[in-house]
Amino acid sequence: MSKPRKIIPIAMAGSGAAAASLFAYEAPNKIYARAVSGWFAAWRWALVWITQLVFYGLPWLQWNGRQAVLFDLEGQRFFLFGLALYPQDLIYLAALLIVSALALFFFTAVAGRLWCGFACPQTVYTEIFMWVERKTEGDRIARMRLDAAPWSAQKLARKAAKQTLWLAISLWTGFTFVGYFTPILTLAASAAVWSAGPWEVFWVLFYGTFTYGNAGYLREQVCKHMCPYARFQGAMFDRDTLIIGYDKARGESRGSRPRTADAKALGLGDCIDCTLCVQVCPTGIDIRDGLQSNCIGCAACIDVCDSVMDKMNYPRGLIRYSTENALANGWSRSELLRRIVRPRVLVYGAILLLVSVTVVTSMSLRSPFRVNVIRDRGVMARTVGNGVAENVYRLQVMNATETAQRYRIDVQGPHGLALAQAAGLELMPIEERYVPVTVKLPGAAAASLAGQKLPIHFAVTQLAENGQEVRVMEDSTFWVPR
Repeated sequence: MSKPRKIIPIAMAGSGAAAASLFAYEAPNKIYARAVSGWFAAWRWALVWITQLVFYGLPWLQWNGRQAVLFDLEGQRFFLFGLALYPQDLIYLAALLIVSALALFFFTAVAGRLWCGFACPQTVYTEIFMWVERKTEGDRIARMRLDAAPWSAQKLARKAAKQTLWLAISLWTGFTFVGYFTPILTLAASAAVWSAGPWEVFWVLFYGTFTYGNAGYLREQVCKHMCPYARFQGAMFDRDTLIIGYDKARGESRGSRPRTADAKALGLGDCIDCTLCVQVCPTGIDIRDGLQSNCIGCAACIDVCDSVMDKMNYPRGLIRYSTENALANGWSRSELLRRIVRPRVLVYGAILLLVSVTVVTSMSLRSPFRVNVIRDRGVMARTVGNGVAENVYRLQVMNATETAQRYRIDVQGPHGLALAQAAGLELMPIEERYVPVTVKLPGAAAASLAGQKLPIHFAVTQLAENGQEVRVMEDSTFWVPR
């Protein structure tokens, strides 16, 4: 008779991360973030105003009779105030993105997720949408009661007002974004008479929909699950990076008590377990559980905790900007600041400074015009009267300045090489033109060099009235027919 098989009982996990992982795909509970005021909240709103004034206002700014910032994809020209860039200059835009990324790495190593908490577009628009929500539906408790209440005329009116304002902000955001690629005055004129092109309409609706969905509904889900920055920031953090931390040594054991009670006599720390730090958190975490990837560093918990400490007549700073080492070792502010300047920060700072100086130097030395030499594929090389060899080229000359310019074209190469006729041109501001150029080599020289490919150089000189000429050299080849 076989022995009975042992059965290992399977039971539901208890609380904690193991239990939470079982419900990873369960719809998350809606977060009703409470309004908060304080020093950090004021800074956050200041950055909301600054970033949005720049974003919404920049496309309307004019510069020398044109839009100051415009990425003209159709015309293949990009304008950044007095700087005009062609597709060949996209290296500068890539360099600006690299500098921005390095700056993000640098500030993250120093002070954690400052970008996320104060200036990230997701944070900024979520803050705006939450402000609209509070104005139309009320603060945390009022919104919870409104959502739980049955539908009524009042509930419908409040919800409709919120949705209307959200849609208006979203569409205006999408319209402004498209205004960076289509001249916004032209876009506004066409939108006013409902004659905007299909692509403009599509992208306005596309970016408007994303703004509406991300800031209105996804909110913390974007920061938790969609944003890659929350995942790779750990590579830039160490125990001396500034984070928002809870001082457990001072706060524990937590518990409620009357304002006049002696916390030490009761065996309690300064934390009264009011949970306001959780209620104001836009991602719904409890900062008292330690450093978490879902903390975006908005400092709302610091503001609300400081207000509670003021009411209890306790010192501020139970929740504060600090480092893991400083919290663990009880360091003073001066000790904390001394550890911020460390090898990781110095390396990031040195790389950022080097790249920034290189980009600025390169842009300052950038030529005011560009030249490209294109061989005429229809007529590669030919022999004309008296054995003269001819090659035909097209020169693309691009004026990158805001004024009209005159240019002279010369060619350098083997003895006797010359242009078939003097070549020059005049370009209007930010204009480019293709110029056909014929280069000839006398018969005697051509006969001795038959069948060879000769290096030549086109010299395009920008003529200036003050005599300060600028010359650009472009290499090419001259084919001598056999």
